[in-house]
Amino acid sequence: MDSMLVFDRAAVRRHRDRAAATVDRVADILRDVAERLVDRLDDTTRQYAQALDVGGRGIVAPLLRARGIQTVSCDLSPAMAARNPAPCVAADEEYLPFAEASFDLVVASLSLHWVNDLPGALIQLRRALRPDGLLLASLPALGTLAELRSALTETEAALTGGASPRISPFPELRDCAHLLQRAGFTLPVADQEELQLLYADPFALFADLRAAGEANAVRLRARTPPPRDLFPAALAALPQTDGRHAVTLRIAVMTGWAPAAVAP
Repeated sequence: MDSMLVFDRAAVRRHRDRAAATVDRVADILRDVAERLVDRLDDTTRQYAQALDVGGRGIVAPLLRARGIQTVSCDLSPAMAARNPAPCVAADEEYLPFAEASFDLVVASLSLHWVNDLPGALIQLRRALRPDGLLLASLPALGTLAELRSALTETEAALTGGASPRISPFPELRDCAHLLQRAGFTLPVADQEELQLLYADPFALFADLRAAGEANAVRLRARTPPPRDLFPAALAALPQTDGRHAVTLRIAVMTGWAPAAVAP
């Protein structure tokens, strides 16, 4: 039912379409997170031949191919999908077009947090894996952009007496391993990595979010222009470190294995 949907998927696609031309602005941040995720492969003894890159924005696929892993990339946005080396396809994470047991590795770096049915998407990714295949996924966890969320909420409440949702809701870390287990993965593990971003010009934070395709796509977001003073006042209220405005990224890293094949 529409009333149960948190995110406007059409808006997510539009944001990623536009970001295909600007995502290089934040490539260093995205690459840092992607490299941390892909480096988890070094903790396993398996060899991976065929991987699915979900929403890697043209960054994850080259990292996997550098390891000798054949990689298919997909993205909700056709324009963003085209940033990847071929083969790449435009595909909705909630309705993946891949046959069961197509890959022995799935990597989803910062690409599942705009999905309405995250348990269902994880089930589809598990089905796309061969027995004993590995899922590596990262997504923003609760506490990400907490400074900005608090500043926007408090400032808007002071200006208007209310507040519109302007930052996406994020899952708690403790829920992530449960989601993997619920989706049928074995040995589910979720841990957290934290990055702090510092901005001399706080307005550059908004520019980076738009450049990455991370503009607000919450269905209940305000559709009217915000108060003129909202963003300048909220950004001025961000905490500072060494004279620069600070925001936190808390990244949940999820690993899980597809069940082993059952002997006949």
